[in-house]
Amino acid sequence: MDPASLLIGGAVVVLLILSAFFSGSETALTATSRARMYQLEKEGIKGARRVNELISDRESLIGAILLGNNIVNILASALTTALFLRLFGQYGVVLATIVMTALILIFAEVAPKTWAISNPDRAAMMVSLPIKVVRILFAPVVLGVEAIIKGLFTLFGLHTQGPILSAHEEIRGAVDLLSKEGGVQKNDRDMIGGILDLQDLSVEDIMIHRKNMHVIDVSQDSQTIIVEALQSAYTRLPLWENDPENIVGVLHAKDLLRAIHAKDGDFNAVDIRAIMRKPIFTPETTTLPEQLNAFRADHEHFALVVDEYGALMGLVTLEDILEEIVGQIEDEHDRPVAGVHRQSDGSVLVNGDVSVRDLNRALEWDLPDEEAVTVAGLVIHESQTIPEIGQAFSYYGYRFEIISRKRNQITSLKVAPAG
Repeated sequence: MDPASLLIGGAVVVLLILSAFFSGSETALTATSRARMYQLEKEGIKGARRVNELISDRESLIGAILLGNNIVNILASALTTALFLRLFGQYGVVLATIVMTALILIFAEVAPKTWAISNPDRAAMMVSLPIKVVRILFAPVVLGVEAIIKGLFTLFGLHTQGPILSAHEEIRGAVDLLSKEGGVQKNDRDMIGGILDLQDLSVEDIMIHRKNMHVIDVSQDSQTIIVEALQSAYTRLPLWENDPENIVGVLHAKDLLRAIHAKDGDFNAVDIRAIMRKPIFTPETTTLPEQLNAFRADHEHFALVVDEYGALMGLVTLEDILEEIVGQIEDEHDRPVAGVHRQSDGSVLVNGDVSVRDLNRALEWDLPDEEAVTVAGLVIHESQTIPEIGQAFSYYGYRFEIISRKRNQITSLKVAPAG
């Protein structure tokens, strides 16, 4: 082989190496974890900072890489064709096409991209410096290409679209995928999901309804109030006067114990009105993050929920909000209540006041909770009636059978996957 042919062959090898570099760089920089790079940048890793700079403008980054890759591939193919024409005559074009297709596919595409996709963060930091130089060198050409593309899109009425998913949805999708693959445990997935859901929930969604509140008539004598408070499972008890919905104060167990101690245990000597705290009211439309911030600002753990007319709807506590993140919290004073009971036939007995979110979390179901808070509310909303005992309905792939009812309230249902 003459020196010219050797020179051409050497140039082709160099161009294939450059092609592999561009292909691997494209895969690494598009597959790298932005969150991981951000964390590494905070730790002072220079390569991570360069990667973040590059991927902050993906359009120009991909343009520069594709421009470089196409230049070297086309040049390598042209040189190979010229070399094979000199060596094999008229069959050189066919041979050059076959050889270059195989070489580019194996050594300049599949091999570098396979390595890059298996080590994206490491590969991205390795190529960040030369790719940064390439982007700077090709910037004028890339800008021209982008202008032409945008002009063509405008001409044909095409529009580039931003991200379809919000940041919260991306995180939720990533966590669900990792959970499915076994990388994240169910409890961890539920806690992350609970945090992401807080902004979409209001205190109305998690409050204890007024019919389930333990309230005490403040007009009773002190001994009666204290005995009732001591028998309660709660440390904060709303006090009403004249009307159960007219809350005039909140009795805290610690304040009560201090007052009893100060009076040497004489219940009748305790002035309940003097130790009760001023009640805090919050609108039912308050979001959970807003209520959480209000609790922190006021140094309180308890608020009464009212509607737009000021009518009492229920109460919400700090523990209620935390349970949306970590799940049910039970202490030594919590009373076990019937909620969700699995049956041997695969069905589930559910109390009507169990929230749809809690049922979904416990059984990994996906019943909608946009229109109704509780399971009973979901059935009433979908059926547009108050069902009778024994009636059954099928919604969202599940069968709901009414087991018991108290007046107009569904107290128990049997739920099972339909089919």
